[in-house]
Amino acid sequence: MRVGVFVCHCGRNIAGTLNIEKIKEEVAKHSGVVHVEDYIFMCSDPGQKLIRDRIKEKNLDAVVVSACSPSLHEKTFRNNAASVGLNPYKVEIANIREWASWPHEGKPEEATEKAIKIIKATVEKVKSNIPLEPLSVPVTRKVLVIGGGIAGIQASLDIANAGLEVYLVEKKPSIGGKMAQFSETFPTLDCPQCIETPKMTEVANHPNIHLYAYSEVVDVSGFVGNFKVKVKRKATYVDWNKCTGCSECAKVCPVKVSSEYDVGVSQRKAIYIMFPQAVPNKATIDPEHCLRLVYGKGCGLCAKTCPAGAINFEQKEKIEEIDVGAIIVATGFDVMDPSLLTEYGGGKYKDVISALQFERILAPSGPTGGKVVRPSDGKEPKTVVFVQCAGSRDPEHYMPYCSKVCCMYTAKQALLYKHAVPNGHAYVFYIDVRTDGKGYEEFYERVLREAEATYLRGKVAEIYKEDGKLKVLGVDTLTGKGVEINADLVVLATAAVPSEGIKELAKVLRIQTDEYGWLKEAHLKLRPLETATSGIFIAGAAQFIRDITDTVSHASGAAAKALSLLSRNRIEREPLVAEVNEEICSGCGNCVEACTYQAIKIDPETNIAKINTALCEGCGACQASCPSAAIQLTNSYKKQLFEMISILAKE
Repeated sequence: MRVGVFVCHCGRNIAGTLNIEKIKEEVAKHSGVVHVEDYIFMCSDPGQKLIRDRIKEKNLDAVVVSACSPSLHEKTFRNNAASVGLNPYKVEIANIREWASWPHEGKPEEATEKAIKIIKATVEKVKSNIPLEPLSVPVTRKVLVIGGGIAGIQASLDIANAGLEVYLVEKKPSIGGKMAQFSETFPTLDCPQCIETPKMTEVANHPNIHLYAYSEVVDVSGFVGNFKVKVKRKATYVDWNKCTGCSECAKVCPVKVSSEYDVGVSQRKAIYIMFPQAVPNKATIDPEHCLRLVYGKGCGLCAKTCPAGAINFEQKEKIEEIDVGAIIVATGFDVMDPSLLTEYGGGKYKDVISALQFERILAPSGPTGGKVVRPSDGKEPKTVVFVQCAGSRDPEHYMPYCSKVCCMYTAKQALLYKHAVPNGHAYVFYIDVRTDGKGYEEFYERVLREAEATYLRGKVAEIYKEDGKLKVLGVDTLTGKGVEINADLVVLATAAVPSEGIKELAKVLRIQTDEYGWLKEAHLKLRPLETATSGIFIAGAAQFIRDITDTVSHASGAAAKALSLLSRNRIEREPLVAEVNEEICSGCGNCVEACTYQAIKIDPETNIAKINTALCEGCGACQASCPSAAIQLTNSYKKQLFEMISILAKE
């Protein structure tokens, strides 16, 4: 076996801590190593050429690149070696940056010794690697998009316009998402309805898009290129083929409940259309509040009034099965419940509202027609206090992260408030003002000029009611003085949080969430649109809160990824998967329970574990759970692992 070892400096990330010359000297003595060489950036074009040249000159059988995490450039180096005839699976990465240089920056000697062991252990592994060829599977050239907000809409249209079929599933009766609830958008102040509703209509009329509104994905099986999806079509109790969207039914309905679309600022009927521009523009009956459905008899005024005869109280939910090759998750975000912010009077005082509720008040198509009034008595508020970071950047109580869009939408709301109430005054409590987009800083400066808002750097300590006014107590940290404001209305910029039900959906999809519940990407920098499950992508605020511009860009990126994946009739997958030694397997089923990808089943006839290599992601959970070592990962065999451990454990 002739192994070549190539040591990357990674600029100063590795060479700034590790003794490269000592590494080369020690590794060169190791059995099987015939060549050792270093370069400042091994992943660069000259670095890759160096490796290709040495593979040919030294007739190398295997290569170890000592550099950064394999999640960054393993594919780069394997493709590079394959270009000159070396099997790509005879290339391994020794991670001496994240495992040696970075964690032991202050101890260069110890870090160097650790790096030498890591490289030698990797050499032992690659010597026993077997040559492999990628697995090939056929693909279904259709895409499932989950979530009908602006991200799901954009991704669906991009894919459909490229000629592929799309199934767009939205759990609410209409697509549009959060963007449809906004008043105007920063920094241009154009109305969301003018931007989004034409796209919503295009979705509804596109020949390549199948719109499943008021539906949910309940099961996903299969693998990349060949997913089988079960979609629950919830009962609307209205025949949408007959419904004309006239809303005559809602006019006679006697039941009023809080409107989800208006975030509780107004009420809707038990039979309703979400909003005037809804797509599909069809009525839905709320089974939890409809008198006929709750009691099983009586009422039925909507059915008597409907001119199209569309009401059907006997309608049942149904499950539809669809086959797709890729999935895009665009489930968006929610906002923190203001009632959790008890120190601010959230949920206690009617005139302490969330920013999303204020959006509905400001909206020309909102419940007040754009007239700014406070919920408690309908009077025009002359003093409004905006509280930034209400739940965000608060690691002790709520969310430690910045919700990213609050500074900008608060500035927008302060300006729109001034337009609506010229003699009113806005106060904004903030920690930092973050204007990180194109035109954002200019918009913020405009707000300071036109809205004449008073920005106070500091946090609000308490909000309580006294003499009919909301007392806002805080501190201006720039002056060091306490601040007390008598407010007519308080608007909380509540933290953005992952959408409701996302953890359950993630389990169905077999993808990960991070510690806060946002969908987790495969790699934050290099694979921000992909998940660890091949063929499933993330779009928009499902990954993390972002503004409309970034959401649309992110969604188009996810669509491009799906289109790239499905551009061929067959796709190749990594062959680094689990395999079973049938002579040893006892059929205990530990591996089945350990596999989150449902890639293993026990054959009922032979009582032996069987691997679906198309589903297997090579995570190794099955290998760790097997008591008899009957199941192992290709090129991570027990013998290899013990040889690596013996080197790493040496004093």
